[in-house]
Amino acid sequence: MAVNISTRKGNVKNKRSHALNSTKKRQNLNKQIYRLEDGSKARLSVKEIRTLKKNDQAA
Repeated sequence: MAVNISTRKGNVKNKRSHALNSTKKRQNLNKQIYRLEDGSKARLSVKEIRTLKKNDQAA
């Protein structure tokens, strides 16, 4: 089972209609299950996964 490691939260925006009514809309994160180096599974956002891969290539 994947463990949720991420502490990031989604954004809250205003959704505007043509009549300029504003209602709150939540933009959720793109979370996916990612296997870590020790073999465990973690639920991370795609932005965090890209950062992990980028740091591994630099090392």
